[in-house]
Amino acid sequence: MFAPLKTWRRWHKRCNINQRRYAMTSAIAATGVPALVMAKGHQVDSVPEIPLVVSNAAQEYKKTKQAVDLLKQLGAWDDVKRVYATRRMRAGRGKSRDRKHVQKLGPAIIYAQDNGIVRAFRNIPGVEVLDVNNLNVLRLAPGGHVGRFLIFTEDAFKALDTIYGNFSAGSSSKKNWSIPSAVIQNSDLQALLQSDEVQSVLNAPKASDTIKRSTKKNPLNNIRAMLKLNPNAATEKRAAWRVEEAAKKSKN
Repeated sequence: MFAPLKTWRRWHKRCNINQRRYAMTSAIAATGVPALVMAKGHQVDSVPEIPLVVSNAAQEYKKTKQAVDLLKQLGAWDDVKRVYATRRMRAGRGKSRDRKHVQKLGPAIIYAQDNGIVRAFRNIPGVEVLDVNNLNVLRLAPGGHVGRFLIFTEDAFKALDTIYGNFSAGSSSKKNWSIPSAVIQNSDLQALLQSDEVQSVLNAPKASDTIKRSTKKNPLNNIRAMLKLNPNAATEKRAAWRVEEAAKKSKN
C-alpha cells in the first residue's frame, strides 16, 4: 500500500538483533576493501591507504577550514568534489517540500570523542560524521550497497575491536555475540583443489567407455529408417505417387 498514507500502514519491519550485527560487521569489513569502495563510486585514487586512519588531533578541529585542509592532505577532497559535481535539482514534488536538491554521498568520518569534529565537518557537502559507538548500517551501506569510504580517527579504529570483538579474543561489548568467522581459511579454491592433499585421495580417472546412443527414428516419418526395415519401401512409394498423379489427370 503506497497511497494514501494511513496510520495502520506497516512502517517498520522487525529484524533479529544478530542479523543487524552481522550486517553491521559486514558493512564495516567491506569499507576496508578498495575494490568495493571504488565500485561504490568513491574517488580514492589519491588516498594513501584503505581503510584510512588519521590522528586523534582531527577530533579537536572546530573550523571547517581545518577539515577541508585535512581532506586535501589525505587525498579525499576528490571525493568531495565529486559530490559538488552531482548536486542537481530533484525531480518530482519533493522540490516543493523543502527537498530541492539531491547529491551523491561523500566520505564518512568516524570519531571516538566529539571535541569539535562534528562542527568542523558538518558543513561540507556529502560528508557525514558518525560516533563509533553509534554506527548506523544505513550510513555505512546506503541503499544496501556496501563499500562506503570511511575515515577513522585512531581511537575510533581501536574501539572497533572492543565493540565488535576480534578473531583472537572473540569477546565484545555485545552480549552473547562474537564476530563472525570465515567458513574456510583459504578462499583460493583453485589452489585448494590442486593441492597434494586433495589430489592424493581422488579416484583415478575412469576409462573412456562411453556408449554412443542415437535417437530412434520413426519409420513412418523417416524414409531412411523405413528402408532399413523394408528395402522395397521406395519402390512402393514411387508407385503410389504415379497412381496419385494419374488420378489427378483423370479428374481434369
